[in-house]
Amino acid sequence: MKSYIVGVGMTKFEKPESRDWQYWDMVKEAGSAALADAGVDYGLVEQVPVGHCFQASTAGQRAAYELGLSGVPVYNVNNNCATGSTALMMARQFVEGGISDCVLALGFEKMKRGALGGGADGGDFATSPVARHYGIMAAGHGFEMSPPTAQIFGNAAREHMERYGTTAAQLAAVGAKNHRHSAGNPNAQFQDVYSVEEILAAKPIHDPLTKLQCSPTSDGAAAALVVSERFVVRHGLHDRAVEIVAQSMTTDTEESFASGSCIDVVGKPMSAAAARQVYEASGLGIEDVDVVELHDCFSINELLTYEALGMCGDGGAGKLVESGATTYGGRWVVNPSGGLISKGHPLGATGLAQAAELVWQLRGEAGPRQVAGAGVGLAHNIGLGGAAVVTLLRR
Repeated sequence: MKSYIVGVGMTKFEKPESRDWQYWDMVKEAGSAALADAGVDYGLVEQVPVGHCFQASTAGQRAAYELGLSGVPVYNVNNNCATGSTALMMARQFVEGGISDCVLALGFEKMKRGALGGGADGGDFATSPVARHYGIMAAGHGFEMSPPTAQIFGNAAREHMERYGTTAAQLAAVGAKNHRHSAGNPNAQFQDVYSVEEILAAKPIHDPLTKLQCSPTSDGAAAALVVSERFVVRHGLHDRAVEIVAQSMTTDTEESFASGSCIDVVGKPMSAAAARQVYEASGLGIEDVDVVELHDCFSINELLTYEALGMCGDGGAGKLVESGATTYGGRWVVNPSGGLISKGHPLGATGLAQAAELVWQLRGEAGPRQVAGAGVGLAHNIGLGGAAVVTLLRR
């Protein structure tokens, strides 16, 4: 059975504590927008997976109740930074499995200011779900005083530079591109444009990464209404429907840890495996894709993901971004929303915000950031610890 996204919505992503709202306010705004986009009443929704990482266990119910008290099942989903796309995957599985005809996937986060920790409980890395990941990093690079997530990705960048000759300017080109893209996105946390030189001159976070190459903490929510083909037909939603052609989630395997490389520890093997599975299931390849929303939590992860998705060979990502192949006028447009670096990164909402951007692009509704002729979109969302979700969408 096929599945379709017929409605999407999101809030503007905001700097934490800059707006007087609660997480249920965010979800009401994003969820109501998705339902209105489809012209579907909440009473028709049969299941509600809700993604969040930092709120209490039944916060999904508290948030969804703002949309209606219909008694439908609500599932609280937490898969680190891949939480939003995990909620979307659950919605798709409910529909494609024939269990439900109409499922609303929600994702939100209300975060604190400042850098994320490393997933340690009270600072005890021995009990952290990512203790193995940080142990690999520490064995190869030591442990510095910079924010742990920036450190592990920054060390992956150092390895890429040493192995392939990738330059600091090529890493900064990712930040410059995504900040430039976000200037056309009213929902983005930032809309400022920076040159490569300004990116390089920004506050150092963990060499070679500067502040403008790192995603911020954010508040916000996003939503997607996923339905069956018969629901599309019954409710006359053909003009709103974007097909989920294929989707895959992978988690860490021995390959993630065997090399001792931070490039593998932060998820490149997971991303490559998920992409392969999606290409095989759909019969499509990266050459068929027009627009990509990928997980640029740090600039290096965008480069690693180029290689994992097959956009270039190993080591070729720096030259790819430098060539202009991943912006308007190039082979693909990557992160037209501004990506996590500039749009923002409220963890539970990120994967669904990626889906919303791609739906708008494939419908031709993206306004000043519209990718001309976009017919196939790919979303990539990854969480350390780990999960990688790749989703292929087609109008």
